[in-house]
Amino acid sequence: MSSSSTSSFEQPRVITCKAAVTWRAGEPLVMEEVEVSPPQPLEIRIKVVCTSLCRSDLSAWESQALLPRIFGHEAAGIVESIGEGVTEFEKGDHVLAVFTGECGSCRHCISGKSNMCQVLGMERKGLMHTDQKSRFSIKGKPVYHYCAVSSFSEYTVVHSGCAVKVDPVAPLDKICLLSCGVAAGLGAAWNVADVQKGSSVVIFGLGTVGLSVAQGAKLRGAAQIIGVDINPAKAEQAKTFGVTDFINSNDHSEPIFQVIKRMTGGGADFSFECVGDTGIATTALQSCSDGWGMTVTLGVPKVKPEVSAHYGLFLAGKSLKGTLFGGWKPKSDIPSLIEKYMNKEIMIDELVTHNLAFDDINKAFELMREGKCLRCVLHMPK
Repeated sequence: MSSSSTSSFEQPRVITCKAAVTWRAGEPLVMEEVEVSPPQPLEIRIKVVCTSLCRSDLSAWESQALLPRIFGHEAAGIVESIGEGVTEFEKGDHVLAVFTGECGSCRHCISGKSNMCQVLGMERKGLMHTDQKSRFSIKGKPVYHYCAVSSFSEYTVVHSGCAVKVDPVAPLDKICLLSCGVAAGLGAAWNVADVQKGSSVVIFGLGTVGLSVAQGAKLRGAAQIIGVDINPAKAEQAKTFGVTDFINSNDHSEPIFQVIKRMTGGGADFSFECVGDTGIATTALQSCSDGWGMTVTLGVPKVKPEVSAHYGLFLAGKSLKGTLFGGWKPKSDIPSLIEKYMNKEIMIDELVTHNLAFDDINKAFELMREGKCLRCVLHMPK
């Protein structure tokens, strides 16, 4: 770091702000005054502007043992202060916070084959990557982080490797969706499956991720995109994103994979599991074509994490692939997705079904639990 930047470095102080804290699993979040520590070396403190509610926040809130906790991981904001050694960001930069980072120097980051950073990958202990401590406290007692982001707070601290600098012209209340769901779906279609023109695709679960897979497949020129969901209200909406055929699995007495095999003349070229149900992952595998059919699983299951499938499916030449964040390296790749959005090449606005004040966060959880929203974007007080 140059001497000029060292001399201009001011030591940030503790901030007290509002955060929505989960004290007990599945119970309403409570607005609390929390203390947010200054960013430590290689960290930044962000003033959160917008954060959206993702289904994995809901699943974790319903089942988590690490409590009290501040959830939230789809977020955009403005850098309020920087820790020692941070050269990439400065105060006032617009950023997306991301739940999986990119250190740029580990085996995975330099491989060109993976986005599974060994230094800043998925954080599951509710603590900071660097020192395994929390940056949040209430009356001196630590509060756990979530996915190294914790955006259900007016201010949060993240590792600088888990943030992406964005063009200040890009609307933060829309591009926050690219920090998880939309990027995951597009990447599953483009990076992981590499959907080909003229191919057939089946998508199980038409939430934000599933619709983003559909959008990615449509942009690749897929000829048939079948959407499967138990909510009939999703049928019309799904057409906007490229779904050509809608199946409500509750309407069929025979196994759904047989319906799909009939519709596709022997099975889809690509199938995507976007529900977070390992039983559906098996159905998705049964629904794709012998010889070359590929199933990509994106959902995070709440129960029964083991996938079971007859080995004959694999002997028949089918493959099953997993993906985290659609294979994107956040710092390297997300700016190009923002550019596509700004050029109107990808749709995000249509996925934002509700805009709510941060104080209404429990309403957002209810809407998602009842299946009445795709994305609720929560706006922090000005």
